[in-house]
Amino acid sequence: MATGTVLGTVGGVYSIELPSGETIEAVLRGRLKRNKRSDDRVVTGDDVRVSFQDGQHVIDGVEPRRSQLERRAPGPGRHRPKIIVANVQRVLLVFAAARPEPNARTLDRFLVLTESSELDAVIILNKVDLLPAEQVSAFLAPYRAAGYRTLGTSVVSGEGMSELRALLCTGRSVLTGPSGVGKSSLLNSIQPGLGLRIGEVSEAVGKGKHTTVASRLIRLECGGYVADTPGLREVGMWEVERAHLAECFPELRALRGQCRFDDCSHTHEPGCAVRDAVAAGRIAAPRYESYFALREEETA
Repeated sequence: MATGTVLGTVGGVYSIELPSGETIEAVLRGRLKRNKRSDDRVVTGDDVRVSFQDGQHVIDGVEPRRSQLERRAPGPGRHRPKIIVANVQRVLLVFAAARPEPNARTLDRFLVLTESSELDAVIILNKVDLLPAEQVSAFLAPYRAAGYRTLGTSVVSGEGMSELRALLCTGRSVLTGPSGVGKSSLLNSIQPGLGLRIGEVSEAVGKGKHTTVASRLIRLECGGYVADTPGLREVGMWEVERAHLAECFPELRALRGQCRFDDCSHTHEPGCAVRDAVAAGRIAAPRYESYFALREEETA
């Protein structure tokens, strides 16, 4: 019996890294295959127990997860979350300062997903060489005020690259964001060729499927791991219970229990500490507007 970490899966065959650094392929044991929660029985990032039976490696069990990044699945039974990747430390949300211009509402959606999974989020604003420093600072200011760690990066100027490397080369990170923001360029700066390899893995995992949320965990030469998660790009599919949405905004969560009504929605009630904080400038108006807009969507 050995233990290892699931790096990914293709066609029911799991790639597993052993503590020695060796990578093996394994299939699920029969009882795990019969698990009714089939989508979640073994996911990328899981620590699993593996044995050798009848000429092949078999996954016998899954160790308790320390963390998991999840979203609610669409359609019937959508109240059950779908686990995308397990045992990660942080989510690095990459947006561009320009080309394309950053969309704060989309970033807020990414942050809600991360908060609902109780994971640390780091906001990366890439291509900062394309925008004056004061505009970069203005965009990031509401997020810094909310308590998020932010980082401006540029492959061209080298700004922020040493800090990004320190993040990626420690523990396990999820790196995600919209298309065209320079994620591959950042990865290639940290480890040449890595962005290309992640793209190739994603294509292989998704072969023959119309859509995929398959993930892959890549070991970096500097010691960390980065998870490629194609499914995270479908931000419109993320869903959080309306009643829990305020908990996914740190600046609103900090005022928990200070409203006149315990079930305050922070939209219209008198004596609302959140709306008072917005009016006083203690909560950034754009962030509150995102909360209000997301709450009005049919997410419950």
